[in-house]
Amino acid sequence: MIRKIAAALAAALLFTGCTTVDPVTGEREPNRTANGAIIGAIAGAAAGTLAGGNDRRNAMIGAGIGALAGAAIGNYMDRTYLNLRERLAGTGVGVERVSQSQIRLIFPADLTFDFNRDSVKSQFVGTLQNTGNVLRDYEQTTVDVYGHADSVGSDAYNQDLSERRAMNVASVLMQGGVIRQRLIAQGYGETRPIADNSTDTGRARNRRVEVFISAFQG
Repeated sequence: MIRKIAAALAAALLFTGCTTVDPVTGEREPNRTANGAIIGAIAGAAAGTLAGGNDRRNAMIGAGIGALAGAAIGNYMDRTYLNLRERLAGTGVGVERVSQSQIRLIFPADLTFDFNRDSVKSQFVGTLQNTGNVLRDYEQTTVDVYGHADSVGSDAYNQDLSERRAMNVASVLMQGGVIRQRLIAQGYGETRPIADNSTDTGRARNRRVEVFISAFQG
């Protein structure tokens, strides 16, 4: 599973992520050095967390990020939520306060990706980077990126697509300033629908990437 996620990220970043402009042709090309760093960072964080360990927690502490406790959690997450609501207003991104210690962002697939593609739409990269800018300023949170698909197509295909989409969203958030120690990315395929897959509207809702922002607690 971990190797599959790493491979999916590597393939996805051939089409998205950091790029440079060729001075001769003027074409945009992938910055393989930067993309390689992102691949290792996200896959490494995912590996430790998926294995059931505390790798991310230990890494965050090692990076000098202190845990929140008590009343500070609600206040910190209030400020995070209000800033995200303000910065993402009018973008089509859903911002939901799940609990005192958690916020969920919903990126509809039709807004974020072209049909059946895993690379983030060029016109949406700025929105994702802006999200990363906000999250960079609220470092006492963990960031979990989950990809989801509808039920059209095989289970294996939808699982793979959801993983690649989650990885690409995560890579852009890192470009926006989210450090690797805070971040993991996973795909759930068609296993977690939020709407009826028998309708066009329902399938559109199920094709999504969700980002859960949780207080880093002591």
